[in-house]
Amino acid sequence: MLFRSRTMPLAFRNEAQAAWFEGMEGALRHFGGVPHEVLLDNARALVDRHDPVTRTVAFNARLSAFARYWEFEPHACAPYRARTKGKDENGVGYVKKNAIAGRTFETWSGLEAHLDRWMREVSDVRVHGTTGEPPIVRFLRDEAQALKPLPQKPPFGHMRDLLRRVQADCCVEIDRVFYSVPWRLIGARVTVQIAAGRVLISHGGQAVAEHAEGARRERVLDPAHFHGVAGFGGAVRATHATDAPTLLRPLAEYEAIAGGRW
Repeated sequence: MLFRSRTMPLAFRNEAQAAWFEGMEGALRHFGGVPHEVLLDNARALVDRHDPVTRTVAFNARLSAFARYWEFEPHACAPYRARTKGKDENGVGYVKKNAIAGRTFETWSGLEAHLDRWMREVSDVRVHGTTGEPPIVRFLRDEAQALKPLPQKPPFGHMRDLLRRVQADCCVEIDRVFYSVPWRLIGARVTVQIAAGRVLISHGGQAVAEHAEGARRERVLDPAHFHGVAGFGGAVRATHATDAPTLLRPLAEYEAIAGGRW
C-alpha cells in the first residue's frame, strides 16, 4: 500500500487500519490541506458493510472518528462501478506497472527513496492522458486552493476517542480524572477526545467543554459549567426553624377540605 507524505512516499507491508490512517495523514501533510471529501476503497479496515444494491455504507467506527478528527466526509467506492472503483484501481495499477514492476530493492527505505524520485521526475510532470497537462501543474493551479487549511493537530494515533455519560456532579470520568461539562447535560452521553494534553468534550456534534488534561484523582472544573446551580461558588444558606412557614388556620381545617387525613 502506497501513500505520499510531506517528505517522501510511505510504503506499508500491510493494509491494517493504522497503516491506512498513517498514510492518509502523510498525504494531507504533503498536499498541505484537507479535501472536503475523501473517496475510499472498500477495505475491511475501513468499511464494515457496503450494500451494492441500496448503496448503504456502514463505515468502521474508528474510520468515522478519523474523518471527524481531520474534518472530511468519507465516501466509499461503488462496487463494480468504473467511474469510482475503476478510477481508484487505475492509480494503483499505474504505480505497480510504471514505478515498481521489474525492479528490486535491497531495503525498504530504498523502495521509498525510489518512489519519491519517480513521483517528482515522472508521475508529477508527465502529460496526463485525460487532462492533457502535468498533474503538478493542475494541482497548483486549480486544486490546492480548494483544500481546507490543515489543522494543527497531532496524529490521530496519538488521540483517544471515548464515549461517556455525564454524572450527577456535572462531570465525566476518564482514567480516574473528573472533567466538568455544563450542568444541563447531566445524564447525557458525550464524546470525549484526548490529544496533545487537551480534553475536548462534545455533545450532538458541538464542543461543550475543553480542559487541560488532569492528573489522577483530580477534578478539573470550569466555573461557567455550574452557573445557575444553587450553592456553587459560595456558602449554601442553611434553613433555620424560624424560616418555616406559619400556618394561618388549624391543620384540621385543611384536612377537612382535602377529605380526610393525609
